[in-house]
Amino acid sequence: ANSTLLGTYNYNKEQEKMKFGIALFATVVMGSGADAFTAGVRRSSRVSPLQGTVSDELGTPCEDECALDSFPNMPPSVHPGVVSGQAMIDLLDHAKENGYAIPAVNCVSSSGINACLEAARKNDAPIIIQFSSGGSQFYAGKALDNKNYAAAIAGAVSGAFHVRTMAEQYGIPVILHTDHCAKKLLPWIDGLLAASERYYAKHGEPLFSSHMIDLSEEPIEENIDICKDYLARFSKIDMLLEMELGITGGEEDGVNNEDVALEDLYSKPEEIFQVFEALTPISDKFTVAAAFGNVHGVYSPGNVKLEPKILSRAQAYISEKLGDKAPADKKPVKFVFHGGSGSDVNDIQEAIGYGVVKMNIDTDTQWSYWEGIKKFEVKFHDYLQAQIGNPEGADKPNKKYYDPRESMRAGEVNTVERLDQCFADLKCTNILGLNKVGEAENVLEPRRGGLPV
Repeated sequence: ANSTLLGTYNYNKEQEKMKFGIALFATVVMGSGADAFTAGVRRSSRVSPLQGTVSDELGTPCEDECALDSFPNMPPSVHPGVVSGQAMIDLLDHAKENGYAIPAVNCVSSSGINACLEAARKNDAPIIIQFSSGGSQFYAGKALDNKNYAAAIAGAVSGAFHVRTMAEQYGIPVILHTDHCAKKLLPWIDGLLAASERYYAKHGEPLFSSHMIDLSEEPIEENIDICKDYLARFSKIDMLLEMELGITGGEEDGVNNEDVALEDLYSKPEEIFQVFEALTPISDKFTVAAAFGNVHGVYSPGNVKLEPKILSRAQAYISEKLGDKAPADKKPVKFVFHGGSGSDVNDIQEAIGYGVVKMNIDTDTQWSYWEGIKKFEVKFHDYLQAQIGNPEGADKPNKKYYDPRESMRAGEVNTVERLDQCFADLKCTNILGLNKVGEAENVLEPRRGGLPV
């Protein structure tokens, strides 16, 4: 059925026909194996009777710590694998209550995803893996037609299944998210939301944990109205909405805000309350990416002026408006920190104290992956100039050096090291209560898949 559907799928159809094709694809792919999935339930922490595990469905059983129902230091609802609904809210509340934020890393490949999972397990911590529209399109392959965002939708869905499959194997909780979605990109989110709705019907949880809708460049009233509509739809499948208020400066994924007016980089408490007041009656599953001078990218010291106290003032203002209904910690809003790469650690940790539970990281991990490859090339330069011939002899082969797994793994290792710093800066280490991760066993020698260098 899958091959028949894919063979007849026509990317040149009008948008509504494309959406129907995606919906049907989601029904077929996500419906297959549903009986095995629901029959294999083993985690008592799952809320819905439909919820099971991807490892059960695929026959790739988790062992040891990754087979735990929950974690020693976490709320019982938080389990290994992708978390959504109440488990996700419990995880974010745990972060706010315990003074840490979760790193949210943009990924464009399965290699990048695996590096994130490895780093999270190494740091005994949760992580957020997210895709942008451009990153999703790249995940699908740049040769695919992206008319009506078909390639970006397919790429994000493919990435989501990779995350769901591997997150359980690494034995850590993962929030599966999509990044900035401007007004023109809403058809991309519509396609992903349709996929999540069909996944929810079969499995009792959405395919993605959450989506971001970034209408910060639109009038605030329009921003809020559209977010209300989407949150109402999200709430039916236990999905969280991240909305942006105020503009993040700099450039990312083709969106350039380097020349934005300075006042637009800072949100006002009254605006944040306006959002809180509008969204709360619909669902409590939302976060706010408020602007406090955030900038995408890394710039010279002194060029970025963050004002984390904007978040503190907003929390106090909203708590005053709520009166007796304000939470005990006087932090009614879960904030998101955009433009985290290159930020001063003091500003990061101050913002965490004001209710930031998530910080986006992209530029720093882009560099770390490239830097790992660059270091590998420098170290083995003379072995990477031809297929045959190196300092050991003119007839010596170089296959084990130009094997793409070598340079990719170098990028992964360097990225894990960079993420170690991110976890530390966000106070997100030793969170889950797992044992220190040991060395991987049964790593095969080169002819059977191991890395020779």
